[in-house]
Amino acid sequence: MAGTVTQTQRSYGHEVTETANARKIAFATFVRRALDEARATRAWSGTEVSRRTGVSRQTINRWVRGDWASDPEAERVVAFCEGLGLDPAVAFAALGWDRTASRRTAPAPPPMDPDVEALLRRLVDPDVSDAEKFHIRETIRYLAYRPTLPLNVRKRGDAAS
Repeated sequence: MAGTVTQTQRSYGHEVTETANARKIAFATFVRRALDEARATRAWSGTEVSRRTGVSRQTINRWVRGDWASDPEAERVVAFCEGLGLDPAVAFAALGWDRTASRRTAPAPPPMDPDVEALLRRLVDPDVSDAEKFHIRETIRYLAYRPTLPLNVRKRGDAAS
């Protein structure tokens, strides 16, 4: 009977290892595809992905290699996904986590600026050319990710005007 327990323990340990490796492979595949898409559609380098997601290049590289001893931090996974416009539930599923864990009770969004609403309408309008939509998206991207000046610098500049 002692041999049976040992065999069961060995078997269980092996299954746990296989499951952990499968999760690592699934998550590495998810991250690799996300990076490939960011490169192909946005021409973002690894450094740019890191900057826009707030996740270090070293961490992203470890995820791609499946080289981690403990699960990635949920906050970093969410930041990575949100920075790339992806649903964190897909990453959580690859990790074998409960998908409902990614659903947070988000506060109601602030009222939309009328100019932003107008831009969004133009982006979905079939009568607006693809070239025009491209320029709108590029301008929005530039404005969304440009560095903001510290508040005290802005105030000095306003006072000078």
